[in-house]
Amino acid sequence: MKHAVVLGLIAAPLLAGCGHLPWGADRPTVQAPMPGQLEPLHAAAFGKDVAVFWVTSNGCTDKADLKPIVSRQGGEAVITLRRLEEDRCDRPLADGVEVKWSFEELGLIPGDRISVNNPLQLPQT
Repeated sequence: MKHAVVLGLIAAPLLAGCGHLPWGADRPTVQAPMPGQLEPLHAAAFGKDVAVFWVTSNGCTDKADLKPIVSRQGGEAVITLRRLEEDRCDRPLADGVEVKWSFEELGLIPGDRISVNNPLQLPQT
C-alpha cells in the first residue's frame, strides 16, 4: 500500500503538467492529402445558392464520382473539385457533363467570395 501512495505522490505532479503542455504548438500544421485526382474543369459558375461545374465525361460521370473540397483562405471559400472514380465508358461528351452542389451541401452561405482551385480543360479541336 505504501508503494501506491509513493507512486501517486510522484505521478501527480507529472500528470498535472500534462494539461498545460501546448500540444502541437511547436509542430507545423500538415494538411492531409486530398482524395482522388484534381479534376480539370470545362467551366464553373456560382448562383445565389448553387455551384455548377462542367467536367469531362466519357459518358458515365455523375455527381457521386466527384468530391468538392472547401477550404477557407483569406476570407474566401476555395473549392477544389476532386475525381474519386474514373469514367471508363466509351461515349465521350464533347461539352462534358454538368454537376451541381447547393451552397448548403458545400457549407457555404450566399454572399461568400468563392474561387476554384482547378485547372481549366480547353476544348478539344
